Amino acid sequence: MAKITIVDQNNKEVSKRELNPAVFGLDSDAGFVHRVYASLASAQRAGTSATKTVANVSGGGKKPFKQKGTGRARQGTTRAAQMRHGGTAHGPNANTTFDSRINKKERRRALCLVLSDCVREGKLTVVNKLELEAPKTKAFIEVLGALEATSGLFVLDAANSNVELSGRNIPHTKVVLDGQMTIHDLLKCERVILTEAAVDKLEERLS
Repeated sequence: MAKITIVDQNNKEVSKRELNPAVFGLDSDAGFVHRVYASLASAQRAGTSATKTVANVSGGGKKPFKQKGTGRARQGTTRAAQMRHGGTAHGPNANTTFDSRINKKERRRALCLVLSDCVREGKLTVVNKLELEAPKTKAFIEVLGALEATSGLFVLDAANSNVELSGRNIPHTKVVLDGQMTIHDLLKCERVILTEAAVDKLEERLS
């Protein structure tokens, strides 16, 4: 079972705790994480790209030239796919969907795998609480400096407008609730900073 040091927002040790191995102690499985990540990323595609077929292109009602005697291949419309300004054959359709089925258990397992990797790589920090007196970016930067980070993903257990507003202008920094945390956020961030209460909620929900 992995142990982690809990610090305050000034990076002073407060206590130690054992993390739930079912959430923070899984063996690495990069292939599984990649499959889930690719599926979730594909689901974000709009699928709105489309081209006009012969039926959609305006004009072309008249036969361009007579059927026989010209030496050319017979044509019925100037808007056929092989003609200039014609429609597109087999082009993308606006109703295209890129969804692939990933069930809840797979999403939860992928989230646990990435959290476990964060623990192994030393990217994860647990603070006993995170509080600011007012929504000020400068105060948030001071917390980052104390935690020896320049950016990161901050995961809270409950909404805190002062913290959320203070962190939104800092590049590559994001403040979310435990239920809003995604694989994409975890993979792209430099550090993951969780409140102790957020760890409790994640262990309860994901184990």
